[in-house]
Amino acid sequence: MLVIPAIDLKDGRCVRLRQGDMAAETIYSDDVTEVAGRWQQKGAGLIHVVDLNGAVDGEPKNLPQIESIMKAVRVKVQVGGGIRTIDTVRRYLNAGVSRVVLGTAALTNRTLLNLACREFPQRIVLGLDARDGRIAVKGWTTVSAVNAIDLLKELSGCAIAAVVYTDIARDGMLNGPNLPALKEVIEFSSFPVIASGGITSLEDLRAVQSIGPKIEGAIIGKALYDGKLDYQAAVTALSL
Repeated sequence: MLVIPAIDLKDGRCVRLRQGDMAAETIYSDDVTEVAGRWQQKGAGLIHVVDLNGAVDGEPKNLPQIESIMKAVRVKVQVGGGIRTIDTVRRYLNAGVSRVVLGTAALTNRTLLNLACREFPQRIVLGLDARDGRIAVKGWTTVSAVNAIDLLKELSGCAIAAVVYTDIARDGMLNGPNLPALKEVIEFSSFPVIASGGITSLEDLRAVQSIGPKIEGAIIGKALYDGKLDYQAAVTALSL
């Protein structure tokens, strides 16, 4: 199982939010390239980058920072946030991004999702962000009436590389992942699943890993930046 460090970008800086609240930010660095280089140095095989401003505004807002990350590191990078057109998908993937994450577009623009999956098979990741089981969109500012599991079932035939499942209530709260919800996603997913939200300790990681082989990885943000979890210790623990 991959341990995937997160770099959340807001106004050009590396930050973490609590439950997706744009007003509840902690700033960790003004130098996002240095942050990405640090995770590469520690051995990360994949970095998860989110354009928070883009997610809310519906178009890339931290593109210069993301492009600088791509020039600075050799590891795989997946990017989400504000990707609502096929031109944006192409721009990121042609710039060297390994995979792009579609969340809002997967729910509101099925034509785009299908086109992206046809043009870039296995390079599109479904961002399944849920609050009380329902899909949240537009940077989590709006909660739809659509159940996350129902959307997952609908998309079973798409050439999606993986699903990032985020329990919004757990995100940035350092109180552990929502394991029952994650198990339900695993049960109904046709794709590998990446867990996100609340993962704080080695015990959390082992609990996620124990769910089964369909778990591709776990995204970790605040716990790494606050020093509550050591990246290399986490990788070592999961390899035992």
